[in-house]
Amino acid sequence: QVQLVESGGGLVQAGGSLRLSCTASGRTFSSYAMGWFRQAPGKEREFVGGISRDGGSTNYADSVKGRFTISRDNAKNTVYLQMNSLKSEDTAVYYCAASLRYRAWANPLEYDYWGQGTQVTVSS
Repeated sequence: QVQLVESGGGLVQAGGSLRLSCTASGRTFSSYAMGWFRQAPGKEREFVGGISRDGGSTNYADSVKGRFTISRDNAKNTVYLQMNSLKSEDTAVYYCAASLRYRAWANPLEYDYWGQGTQVTVSS
């Protein structure tokens, strides 16, 4: 069982930056691929990016490629989402998720655990 807690959300102006963190409980964090998803009001949850168990492989949605970066620190049981050049359309609740696969990308069904989410609001 893994519990995930996101933090770092907030209100930021367009063009600004935020860094989200997701900290996992337990001692097997390195056994999980991690992903970030987001859900805007009235829209379906969408994949933002993912990182493999060892951090050696990452993947991003086209909408955030070049602006967002995922990294992880297995010693701290934490995965990060650095968000730069934020746009109003990035406004959403951001969720981290853990998968028992080596890597998991856009399919939410491949993830086994989910956090509660953190709100990111980008003002234009």
